Amino acid sequence: MKQNNFIRFSVIAVLLVLGVFWALVSAKDVATGSYPNASFLANAQWLNSHINDPKLVIVDVREKKYLKDAFIPHAIHMEWKQFQESATARGIGGVFVGVDRAQAILGQAGIARGDTVVLYDTVDRDGGATSSYVFWVLDVLGHGNKVVLESGIEAWVAAGFKTVASPRTAEPVLYQAPIEALRLDRWAESAFIQARLGDPFYQILDVRSGDEYLGTKLNEGLDGKPLKTGHVPGAYNIDYKQNWADGKSKTVKTYADLQALYAGLDPNRSVITYCHSGRRGSFSYFILRLMGFENVSLYDSSWYEWGNNGLFFPAETQARRLAGGVPGASAQVAAKGAPLIDQKKSEAGSKSAGGYVSCGG
Repeated sequence: MKQNNFIRFSVIAVLLVLGVFWALVSAKDVATGSYPNASFLANAQWLNSHINDPKLVIVDVREKKYLKDAFIPHAIHMEWKQFQESATARGIGGVFVGVDRAQAILGQAGIARGDTVVLYDTVDRDGGATSSYVFWVLDVLGHGNKVVLESGIEAWVAAGFKTVASPRTAEPVLYQAPIEALRLDRWAESAFIQARLGDPFYQILDVRSGDEYLGTKLNEGLDGKPLKTGHVPGAYNIDYKQNWADGKSKTVKTYADLQALYAGLDPNRSVITYCHSGRRGSFSYFILRLMGFENVSLYDSSWYEWGNNGLFFPAETQARRLAGGVPGASAQVAAKGAPLIDQKKSEAGSKSAGGYVSCGG
């Protein structure tokens, strides 16, 4: 009897130890479970444990000059820049190629509609801000399973996993999204935004640096000439870099820290992100989606279009403070003692106070 009890207790003890071990491994296996859409973000451990899943497609989105002859095993190579083109006749860069060409690019790369697509880039150049652009493209197409690898290929190497010298080549397939699955509302265009300036339902988020937002640092057009000074009227500023916990590893902030950063944004209203060319804007778009924001879109042509001096889009230099959130450019303005437009006043229709409004043309 004593021997049976000893065996029974030994088995229970072993099971408890295994349970604790599995819990620790499981906790480590997931990037974080705290985000509402945590499945959008994965770490290297998760990818390694799923790397042989039959419907998993790993996609290296880096430009060729950043490849360094190192790839995650089984990855295909599909440059994110394929999804953008320049409208030279209009002097605009960073233009999305559209849903038809996007589907053709995905199909040519061997990506099928039902695949789980894992996107990665490099911390040195992107820190997720090009993987996020392809994530946005997939979101527009209504693609179900899509994941961004946190901290890119550097995280994979740092975890001790091997790389290979070349990507795999996949057979082309037909990628076709049903019309009813398309989410064209996630793709904001200038005419849509202009018609809604001053409408408090639409929260416009400029994710460029504070200097770009204020107009003290100018963006350039395709011709190398300076674009307009300032930002879209009514836009708030949260630099996309503030989404990272640190600038070296470029890991994403915890959900609690992101909530503090975006405290002034209402998830029940629309959010439109933009930057200079759509790349940085796509990263903040991704972060908001990770946080559970549903009504969010990217203005992909961004300041390339809106700031074009030959187009009649208004711009302002007045900083607007997002109520409750961590300040972006508004901190720079407040430090200088300059006036700010608070969120409540802005949504009540307050006009620019001290900043100018330019239409270009």
